[in-house]
Amino acid sequence: MNMHRGVGLAAFDKEQLSQRFAELSSELSKTQVDNLQSQLTQFRTALSHFATTHRDSIRSDPAFRHAFQQMCSSIGVDPLAGPRKGGWWAEMLGMGDWQYELGVQIVDVCVSTRERNGGVIEMGELVRMVSKLRGVESGVITEEDVIRSIKTLQPLGAGYEVLDVGGGKKMVRSVVKELDADQAVILAEAQVEGGWIVEAILENRRGWTGERARAALENMLLRDGLCWLDSQDEHYGQAYWIPSAMRWDE
Repeated sequence: MNMHRGVGLAAFDKEQLSQRFAELSSELSKTQVDNLQSQLTQFRTALSHFATTHRDSIRSDPAFRHAFQQMCSSIGVDPLAGPRKGGWWAEMLGMGDWQYELGVQIVDVCVSTRERNGGVIEMGELVRMVSKLRGVESGVITEEDVIRSIKTLQPLGAGYEVLDVGGGKKMVRSVVKELDADQAVILAEAQVEGGWIVEAILENRRGWTGERARAALENMLLRDGLCWLDSQDEHYGQAYWIPSAMRWDE
């Protein structure tokens, strides 16, 4: 009997102990959440104050704007996210209209060049043409500005996307189509050559077979309309020109 009572008492003590631990854990969790919310509020206030104080510099100085964007990225803050349309760029910096206006001009350039480049344009070329359209000097509009504006275009569902083709090179796609891995390699190599590419380059630099290089280039030519064929190349007989990897002086 005593043994049975002892077991029952021990079980009761364990139950009480578990309950106390659960209550303590709940209290600690609530305290931690309250502290985190307080820190986030203070952080937002400090960031808002910084952005408001330096608003003019962020809007007018591309280097300062880049540094602010990098600071936000390093602490995990997306300036385009927020309760209002345009996120913090609109809420704190008053840059909502500027950002969307830039987005409209990006669409203008992409659509006007789509016939010749198949809907894929090199990032530097896009920045140059948008800057010319806006009538501003080189360096005023940056890649980061374009990338942010393209994010605002995503809800349109028109396929606007920034593509990393390797070697630090970026391109902007403005049509609803996917580039496969081989096409990304071809774009990167064509940029090195000023927009020109032949099968031999892919075979020698990338170790591709002739069949793989030929198939990838023909897909870009016939299926996707992303390149032009030069069937009278002096050295190789047949070469491909990729407009999105070429520089157009307009």
